Amino acid sequence: MEAFLMHFLGNMPTIAVILVGVISLFSLGKGADILVDHAVSVSQHFNIPKAIIGATIISLGTTLPEASVSVLAAVQGVPDLALGNAIGSIIVDTGLIVGIVSQISPLPIDINAIRFQSWTQLAVGVLIVVFSLPFWHPGSVGNISQWMGIVMLLMLAAYLYRSMKQSGSTAYQAEEIVTSENIILDFVLIVVGIAIVIIASKVLIPSVEVLALRAGIPQSVIAATLVAFGTSLPELTTAIKSVTKGHSDLALGNIMGADILNVLFVVGAAATVTKEGLVVPSNFYSIHLPFLMIILVLFRIFTLNSGDRISRMEGMVLLVCYIIYLAFNYGPALLA
Repeated sequence: MEAFLMHFLGNMPTIAVILVGVISLFSLGKGADILVDHAVSVSQHFNIPKAIIGATIISLGTTLPEASVSVLAAVQGVPDLALGNAIGSIIVDTGLIVGIVSQISPLPIDINAIRFQSWTQLAVGVLIVVFSLPFWHPGSVGNISQWMGIVMLLMLAAYLYRSMKQSGSTAYQAEEIVTSENIILDFVLIVVGIAIVIIASKVLIPSVEVLALRAGIPQSVIAATLVAFGTSLPELTTAIKSVTKGHSDLALGNIMGADILNVLFVVGAAATVTKEGLVVPSNFYSIHLPFLMIILVLFRIFTLNSGDRISRMEGMVLLVCYIIYLAFNYGPALLA
């Protein structure tokens, strides 16, 4: 589909490509509206904290773009794209998205609701770094093997089971908001909202790629940054809509859940479907993996050790880290 869209948009005038991008952004916003409203309704109906709904149901939906891109890339013999998309998406989610939404409004933290997700988020970050190290394959480059992918998928099942068990045992004081009487309709509309967000993302990112190529930005730079950003658009739009509607805990839960699923679901599935595993390019050790851990450790400190909210200043620190990460990616390519 991406190849068809790139070819189709590549033959369109620039103004038409811009128009497609604008329509896609509008659709993203509408889809996120539907998704957030009905996710909140479900959380109220079942008396489940919104952070847990965000970390499970919503994250599974919004992570589908990363999963589809990475699994297809692995099958088609482009493992660095598969791994880069997943790791880049975590950096986008935690650095860029948290940084942006915290500038809109400081993010309140329900420590009891997110403690498990926060520690799991950091743990899977350490896991992907350890699995990427070359010592698993002496005399060779780093490689995330098929058996590692299977281990990650098993861990995914355990994570989802633990999260749903937590949702049934967490005391939660429901807010005074209007909920839907038809819970089945809520779930249907959540699926519809996720579908709109994903489809709009699939159209938006090729239009951005076409415009970037026409502006003379190198293809390698586009692959390292725009693909990860494009597959994280569902999390970005959902987070912004959640915050502007007063449901910051849903946004925080979605981001943490998406980070966890980017490792256990996206990398796990991509490694499992290929016997050769996912080769880890050398630049991952100097750029991507170090920034991954820096951003995750900072986020862990800000969520559990700095009070009851992520402040605008803390969000700005994460945003600056993301900007520096972009500079490391874009700088050499633009100066070459």
